[in-house]
Amino acid sequence: MELFDVHHPLVFVFGLLGNIISTGVYFAPLPTFIEICKRKSTMGFQSLPYVVSLLSALLWLFYAFIKGGDTFLLISINTLGIVIESLYIIIFLMYATPHAKKQTIKGLSGVMMLCLVVSLGTFFSLQGPTRVLVVGWICVGISVCVFAAPLTIVFEVVRTKSVEFMPLSLSCFLTLSATAWFAYGMALKDICVTVPNILGFLLGIFQMGLYAYYKNPEKKQANCKEHVMINISKLSHTEVHPMDSDRSSQAAEDVTKSTDDDRVGGGGGGDQTHRCDVD
Repeated sequence: MELFDVHHPLVFVFGLLGNIISTGVYFAPLPTFIEICKRKSTMGFQSLPYVVSLLSALLWLFYAFIKGGDTFLLISINTLGIVIESLYIIIFLMYATPHAKKQTIKGLSGVMMLCLVVSLGTFFSLQGPTRVLVVGWICVGISVCVFAAPLTIVFEVVRTKSVEFMPLSLSCFLTLSATAWFAYGMALKDICVTVPNILGFLLGIFQMGLYAYYKNPEKKQANCKEHVMINISKLSHTEVHPMDSDRSSQAAEDVTKSTDDDRVGGGGGGDQTHRCDVD
């Protein structure tokens, strides 16, 4: 096969790296789906990223077939992606709520319709390089959607200030995968492979930065509580002074003495009144 020719060493090397890393990307959500099976609940996760990833894999597989040449590694990784994403969606449908199932089935129907329109429409209306170019740019658009799909999870992370729904491993694999496929596209001189992976790299870096910022919410809360306690302590010390306490004690003693004097004076007055009555 021409792909393994010595004249294309960089294509083979970067394509192989892309396959290995992208396999990691596809398996990164596996712990999540194992947890879904254990709990028998989707736990608030959405199926949109997996549906969009399935659409992307289907269209890239079609693109690799019609382009031919050095596309064996594109065919291999997207075939694997179709199988794995389909399994994820099946598991999701098994444990999703009725509303989530309905939305997922709608999404899958849309994916199938779009694939048919692209494949049949370009097959009958376009030929040769023009057909490859049109399908390639459609794939670029879908790939941008794939990279943008995790933004729904990013919004959830910002809203809840928790990275529970955004595993770090997935962000790392996405960044490395985008880097490898960018290099593969450059070596192959295929702009349709190169362009979307620039965006993928930037979004991957952004997600890892977000993870680093929100990874220890408990620690931040503890620091905040400690800061509040320190402020309260300082406030209490500013309002309670030893001098004020001495003055309060002295005032209390004065009040006590005054009370005793009043009591003594009141007793004498009673006697005088009694005497006056007697007289």
